[in-house]
Amino acid sequence: MISWYAAIIGLLLAIFLILRRFNPLYSLFLGAIVGCLFGGVSLVDTVDILIKGTQSIMGTAIRVLAAGMLAGVMMESGAAESIANAIVNKLGANKILLALALSTMIITAVGVFIPVAVLIVAPIALSVGKQTGMSKLALLTALSGGGKAGNIISPNPNTIAATEGFKLTLSDVMIGGFIPALFGLLATVIIANMIKHKGVTVADKDVKGNKKEFMPLKKALITPLLSVVLLLLNPLGNLLNMAILQNIKIDAMYILPFASVVGAIAMGHAGNISAYATSGVRRVTDTVLILIGAGAIAGLISASDLSTQVVHVIMSLGLSGVFLAPLSGVIMGLAVGSTSTAVILATGSFGDAILSTGLNPLSAAVMVHTGSTVIDAVPQGNYFHVSADSMKMTIKERLQIIPYEVCIGGVMTLVAVVLYGFQK
Repeated sequence: MISWYAAIIGLLLAIFLILRRFNPLYSLFLGAIVGCLFGGVSLVDTVDILIKGTQSIMGTAIRVLAAGMLAGVMMESGAAESIANAIVNKLGANKILLALALSTMIITAVGVFIPVAVLIVAPIALSVGKQTGMSKLALLTALSGGGKAGNIISPNPNTIAATEGFKLTLSDVMIGGFIPALFGLLATVIIANMIKHKGVTVADKDVKGNKKEFMPLKKALITPLLSVVLLLLNPLGNLLNMAILQNIKIDAMYILPFASVVGAIAMGHAGNISAYATSGVRRVTDTVLILIGAGAIAGLISASDLSTQVVHVIMSLGLSGVFLAPLSGVIMGLAVGSTSTAVILATGSFGDAILSTGLNPLSAAVMVHTGSTVIDAVPQGNYFHVSADSMKMTIKERLQIIPYEVCIGGVMTLVAVVLYGFQK
C-alpha cells in the first residue's frame, strides 16, 4: 500500500499546477504519477493504478455527457433566456434582486451550467441595473448566489459527481439539496439588498440597446419540466409507496437526452437537434477531461492509506467526523476554483474516509456538495472570469464579491450540516 504522505504529495502537486494555470487534466495526471512513484510503486503498477482510477469515473463521465445534451438545448434554443425574462417581468422592479437570483437559480437547476446561466441573465441584470441605479456588486451577487443555489439541485456535472461518488441516484441528491438551496436563495436576496448601493453602477456602454424576441414561456418550460418529472418518478414512488413507480428505474444517462429531444421537437426546433447536441458536448468536454484526471488521483488515493490516516487524525483531535464531508468540499473548491472539480476530487479522495465516520451516503453527498460552493469562485477558476466579463467588471471589482459568495455558500453548507450531519 502507498504511504499517505506520497498520496498527499501527489495531490498537492496537482493542486499547485492547477493554481499555476497548467492544464487541469495533465496537472491531475502528473500529480497521480508523482505520488505513485514517490510511494515506491513501479512504473508498470503506476499505470495500472491510474487506469483503475480512471475506469471508476466512467459512469459519471457518461452521465455528464448526457447532461450536455440538455444544456445544449436549453442554451442554444433560447429557452433559458425566455425563462429568465419571464421571471423578471413577472416579479417586477420592486423585487428585481429576487427575480435575478431566482432566474439564475432556476436556469441552473434545470441543467444549464452556472457560468452559462450567469451569461444568459447578465444582460437582463445590466439593463434593470441601469434603470434602477443598483450596483454591479449587488447584481452579480444576486446572479452568483442564485446560481450556487440552483447548482446543488441540478442535473449538472457537480451533482452527478456527488451521485456517483456515493453510489446514489441523481434525484436523491437533487432533492437532498433542496432545503439548503432555499436558504441559499434567501441569503442571496438579503445580502444583495444590503449592498445594492455599494460599488460602481451600470454605465451606458454596459447596456446593449437591441431588444430580443423571446419564445413563449410554455414552450421554454417543456424540456426542463419533462426531465424533472421523469427523474422524480422513482423517488415519488418510494415516498408514496407505489410499487409501479418504485419499479421504474430511471437514469439520467437516457432521461436527459430523451427530454432534450422531445423538448426540441415540441419547441419546433427538430431540425436543430444535431446542432444543439454538438454544442452541448462541446461545453462538457472540459469537465469530462477533468473527470478522467480526477479519476487518476482517486486511484492514487484508493491505493494509499490516506483515508485511514485522515479519520485517525480527526478522531485524535476530538473533532466530529461529520465535518470531514463539508471541509473536503470547501478545501477542494478553494484549491481548484470549480464546484464540479471540487466535488470530483473530494469524493474520489475522501469518500471512503467520510463514510467510515458513520455518515450515510446521502448525508455525505449533500454536505460535500454544499461545501464545494463556499469558495469556488476564485481567480484560478473559469467561473470567476466568465462572471466578471458578463457584468463588465474589472478583476478588482470582481474580487469584492467573493466574501458575499462565501457567506451564501457557507449558509447552504451550515444548513446541510444541521439537516444531515447527524444522520447515520
